[in-house]
Amino acid sequence: MSLLLLGLFLLFLILGLPVAIAIGSATMIAMQAGGVPLLVLPQQMFAGINSFALVAVPMFILAGDIMAQGQVSTRLIALADALIGFLRGGLSIVSVLAAVFFAAISGSGAATTAAVSSSLVPELRRKGYEPASAASLIAAAGTIGVVIPPSVPMIIYAVMAQDSVSKLFLNGFIPGVAMGLGLIAIALVQGYRRAYPGGGAFSPARIWRSFLAAFWGLMTPVIILGGIFSGIFTPSEAAVNAVNYALFVSLVIYRDITLGDVYRLFIRSATTTAVVMFVSSASAALSWLLSNWQVPAQIANGVLAISDNTIVILTLMLLLILLTGVFIETASALIILTPILLPLALQLGLGAVHFGIVIVMGLAIGMITPPVAINLYVATSVTGIGLEKISKAVLPYLAVLIAVLFVVTFAPLAF
Repeated sequence: MSLLLLGLFLLFLILGLPVAIAIGSATMIAMQAGGVPLLVLPQQMFAGINSFALVAVPMFILAGDIMAQGQVSTRLIALADALIGFLRGGLSIVSVLAAVFFAAISGSGAATTAAVSSSLVPELRRKGYEPASAASLIAAAGTIGVVIPPSVPMIIYAVMAQDSVSKLFLNGFIPGVAMGLGLIAIALVQGYRRAYPGGGAFSPARIWRSFLAAFWGLMTPVIILGGIFSGIFTPSEAAVNAVNYALFVSLVIYRDITLGDVYRLFIRSATTTAVVMFVSSASAALSWLLSNWQVPAQIANGVLAISDNTIVILTLMLLLILLTGVFIETASALIILTPILLPLALQLGLGAVHFGIVIVMGLAIGMITPPVAINLYVATSVTGIGLEKISKAVLPYLAVLIAVLFVVTFAPLAF
């Protein structure tokens, strides 16, 4: 039955069905073949998204869309440029730092990539930076968007693993910063090797002006995360407050969006949310069926039988996560893999929070590995650079991110 389920799922993906339809159809046929009443399917689909924590998902998506629409990203880039733009190749480093800033606001890899690349790539081209390399660096930095909180995939994982969203958010900072530092190191080396130009002289006055201009945007993660960690409100309440604050800043302070823009943003965010929830509900039914057949336990026992070396087993698990991210979108892969790999991770001594950070990081890397490389597609559409060129240029950044993933897995700093 498990092989039938897997075979049908892969067949439907090859035929080009949307992921949610492929998961739901394969689950329905496997249930029928396995003698499970089909009434269970809608019951489990509803139960899978009947969680208060998931209220945060559409709200964080909407808050990120509002911030990406206006001048927040432009002001954050100006601040990053004032801080480190004076270095040789400093504009590449600004790309990463701006992505880190925006990641703490949007919680989305695609939104981070779109906001930073649309603002920076034209300037990078003008100053003589290699366009494909610059665009791929921004796409790689966009993966940080789902690791540094707030993070939509972390919320989904917390619901799947029945763990604390706050703990996942708190422990996402160090890995996210480590990813950014790794990319900055590569950018520095490339800056000197390719003789990229430096920016203007270091100016405390310019930094102060840029900070004041970006202040309202910088306050977004302070309000969201400060409220969560201080216990003032829950992650779901924080998401709603994030939307209220984003609307206030964009409509009243910066005045960079109109009420017509707000309507269009609501529609776009609702569409994105519908897709995420459809995938989540279909995957919840799949997870229930796998658990009912005790597939996760069998897989864990089978993997443990291969070797008694924890390093070997963890390496195999990481390779599976990375390979899955190549072919399946992050949220879908997260929902499919969590019930299968979490029991194995717990047996290997990884805590649920530690494993959550690892799987989110691993699947985030899939955002820059074709064919399902959403960040590369966004960078291509925004910059007009061919996907083939960007895919080649992203390889050194991909290697760095994978190295950081292994370090976080085997030498966690705080979990």
